[in-house]
Amino acid sequence: MKEINIRELKENFVSMISDQWALLTAGKTDSYNMMTVSWGGIGELWGKDVCFVFVRPQRYTFEFMEKNDYFTLSFFGGDYKKELGICGSKSGRDTDKTALTGLEPVKVGEAVSFRQSKITVLMRKIAYQDIDPKGFIDPEICSNYKDSDFHRAYVGEIIKVLVDE
Repeated sequence: MKEINIRELKENFVSMISDQWALLTAGKTDSYNMMTVSWGGIGELWGKDVCFVFVRPQRYTFEFMEKNDYFTLSFFGGDYKKELGICGSKSGRDTDKTALTGLEPVKVGEAVSFRQSKITVLMRKIAYQDIDPKGFIDPEICSNYKDSDFHRAYVGEIIKVLVDE
């Protein structure tokens, strides 16, 4: 994989995360968990290139996001939708998602991505904020939270972007 500056990324990030999905992974190669995400964003905040992701507290990945300073988003270009479906519907608490999907973990800085990834974004966690429904101006947003299990939003400073050559 080749390292590029995030500003050189030619792909449409909205399509990448919303339509193609990504794997959010936190932890180190000896202990990590990944989950499929289709919500998130990228931009500039506080003078830094950042990415933000959302994790519900009951997700196993939440524990890894809390314990670790680094995390990755891995994009597969629309390939591996079946595997990403598994990673989004099974819990790492009781399932070895790596074995089940055949995805091969690789170390990226202080975090984990996967050999099959076409684009990997490594981030250092710099902030978080719990979603508070009092801030919802559009009441329709609440339909995403039937169990009142509001996400925690994490902001990560983009440290490295790797693309498949």
